Amino acid sequence: MTEDLTNRMADIVSRYMVLTKEVMPRMACEGSVSWPVVNDHCFQRIVLDNVCGGPWFEHLARPAYKHLSKDQAIQAINLCEAIIANRVDLYELNNKSLIWRGKRPR
Repeated sequence: MTEDLTNRMADIVSRYMVLTKEVMPRMACEGSVSWPVVNDHCFQRIVLDNVCGGPWFEHLARPAYKHLSKDQAIQAINLCEAIIANRVDLYELNNKSLIWRGKRPR
């Protein structure tokens, strides 16, 4: 039973990693979307900060993807898919992330 849960969790985290490390950067570089970032680590920062409600490193140990709860990983996938489908504004999510990190004024 534990192995099944672990495998499912690995699949969930793997999906998040593919979306943030491959799919989203490729979309940004191909120019099919106009996003404020193009690098994989930026997508991961934005998604995880918004899942955590603040800088992810204040909520998760490093490396973050190894310490996500199942719920957080599913939220991250859902947020990635919403960004890709243009149901949420990546500019707004990025701005929130930067404000939380003190890199933009409130």
